[in-house]
Order: sequence, then structure tokens, then C-alpha cells
Amino acid sequence: MSSPSPLDRARELLREFPVADGHNDLPWALREQSRYDLDARDVATDQSAHLHTDLPRLREGGVGAQFWSVYVPADLPDPVPATLEQIDCVRQMLARYPRELAPALTAADMEAARAEGRIASLMGAEGGHSIACSLGTLRGLYALGVRYLTLTHNDNVPWADSATDEPGVGGLSAFGREVVREMNRLGMLVDLSHVAATTMRDALDATSAPVIFSHSSSRAVCDHPRNIPDDVLERLPANGGVAMVTFVPKFVLRAAVDWTAAADENLRAHGLHHLDTTPEAMRLHRAFEERHPRPVATTATVADHLDHMREVAGIDHLGIGGDYDGTAFTPDGLNDVSGYPHLVAELLDRGWSEPDLAKLTWQNAVRVLGAAEDVARDLGTTRGPSNATIADLDG
Repeated sequence: MSSPSPLDRARELLREFPVADGHNDLPWALREQSRYDLDARDVATDQSAHLHTDLPRLREGGVGAQFWSVYVPADLPDPVPATLEQIDCVRQMLARYPRELAPALTAADMEAARAEGRIASLMGAEGGHSIACSLGTLRGLYALGVRYLTLTHNDNVPWADSATDEPGVGGLSAFGREVVREMNRLGMLVDLSHVAATTMRDALDATSAPVIFSHSSSRAVCDHPRNIPDDVLERLPANGGVAMVTFVPKFVLRAAVDWTAAADENLRAHGLHHLDTTPEAMRLHRAFEERHPRPVATTATVADHLDHMREVAGIDHLGIGGDYDGTAFTPDGLNDVSGYPHLVAELLDRGWSEPDLAKLTWQNAVRVLGAAEDVARDLGTTRGPSNATIADLDG
């Protein structure tokens, strides 16, 4: 009898230790494509013509937990109501698909969903603009189920610098450090994807709980400001945090960086936002690609990042955050949420052990959320809610 193939082994492993993915932008794609009309985009059925994500492909991909991003653009005039609409979208999905999706707030909820064969559904807010410089709003998002806050998106906030903006406060301001401390008190994970390296380092200095990078790769492998420098990866073992590798080609493949910049400029020239993934934007992308062939990342490209990140941070500090439905392009082999077994198979081919892969796919993500809960329980005995304002602390 022949031995099972790496892909068969990968699928078997994912049946026991499914993927806990750190970042999926389906709620924003649903807003953009159907204004949250789940009849028009019924993700219980094949949506491959429109989306990277639907329930059948999540099952095919071995996904057992998903942090749904409740992202809104930083340039919206009032981002808080839009963030609440995103949260409401996730809640509508949970109500509509209860046999497939399980609401999850804790590490124990994630494990219970796995035991039931459902996909644990958590939420993460992508960008500090979603709290509008208000710790009360931060607590409101936590009360509604948000379990991580990415401190910035592509633009600075008044209290934290983004990786893709000009330096503002030099990392975290005094109020930014208070945001981190209040997140620790709540048990909300501090997400350092999108932030400047200075902000990463300041947050690691300020936090008393493990941090995450919900969707970031290695800067040493692909020198992009959205990726994590080695000196920050080296600090994760002492912090207990987890870096969740992302699949976005322009963050993992150097040749894709310049091509994507030109493709983004093409969208802007047609009056569209460079992050637009509507059918019109994708038509323009396809036409641009016909004229200018796209450098293609692969499953092996992503595995190169994981190999390096494991060497620097250690296997206990790695995870996966694909960024599906938040990117126009994906690597070959990781075309949508059904592709995770191909990445696991690639890593098996490279000699990764099954216990190490179980940590990568499931155990590290569950552990880091549970560790944040433990810190919050301890802090709750010594510290009450902070009512500090940005004016109080930053002047």
C-alpha cells in the first residue's frame, strides 16, 4: 500500500487541528457587493464568482475558526457607525448559518466549536480609527464581541503610527500606550499588523499581554513596511505573542510590490480606491494584467516566510492570517479559503512535523487568546476602566 500524499496528510491533520485564521474581510466585501444582502451573496452556496469565501470552501479548506474583520476605511467621515454595521453583518451571518458558524468570544468557545464541528466566529476591528480616540468606544466594541483591535490601518491615527504613512507621533503616544493598557485590562488582543515598526516596539514595551499580528509576513524575506522586522519577531517568545503569516502577494513576493503599485495607480486613475474589489475594479485589474503580466506568488512563497519566521521566533509564535476578500490577488495554490491544505502540504514536504503544524494552524491562536483572558482576569483585581482622554494624555 502506498503512503498517503502530503496533501492527504494535510487534510487529515486539519480535520483534528483546523485552521484558526486571523483575518478575513468578508464583511466589507458583503457591504461593497450587496450592501449586506445575504440573499444576494448567500455564502452557504458557491460564491467563487464573487468572493474568496463561502461556507463550502471554508469546509474544504479545513477552517475551524475565523476572525472576521469588521474593517472600515479610515477616511470615512464617521467610522464608528460603519464599524457597528460591520459587527451587525457578522451577527447576521451567525444567525443565518447557526449549523456552520458558532459565535466565539473566548479560547474555550473556540475549542467548543471545534468539538461541535462548527467554525468558531470571532471579530477583529482593523484600525484604531474605529474607536474615534475614545476608550469608552473601545469598551463598547469589546462588549459587542470584538476580540482584537489593529492599532492602525494604512493611515496614522492621532495616537499611533502606521507602517504606510509618514511618522506622526514616533510610534505610540501616551494615549496610545493607555489604549494598549485598556485592551490588556479587557482581554482584547493588541494587533500589530499595519503598524509602523516603531509602534510595534512601543506596544511590546507597553503591553502586559501577548500581542498578535493578524496578517503580516517577514520583512527579511520581502522588504515591505507591512511586514515584521526580525528584531520584533525575536521579541515574541518573551511576550508570548503570535505572528500570523499573510498571503497577499505584494507583501510576500518582492517582484509583486512594484507591479501592485502600478495596478493600484491604474485604479485611482479611473476614480476608484486602490483597495476596491468590486466587479468594476476587478475588470480594470484584469485589463491591466493583460497589458502588464502579474508576478505570481505561490504556496512556496508563503512557506518561505514561515520557514524564516519559525527560525527567528520559534514554532510557538506562528499562525495564519490569509486576508481573503481583502486583497484583489492571491498566490497560486492559495486562491481562496479552500487552499490552506496546500500550504500545510508544502510545509510537510519541507519537513515540518505534524505537532508543529498543529501549533501553526490551531493551538497557537487558541493559546494567545486564552493568555490575554488570563492577563485580563489578573488586571481586573487591581485596575478599573480608564476614562483618560487623548487631550488628558497627549495635550
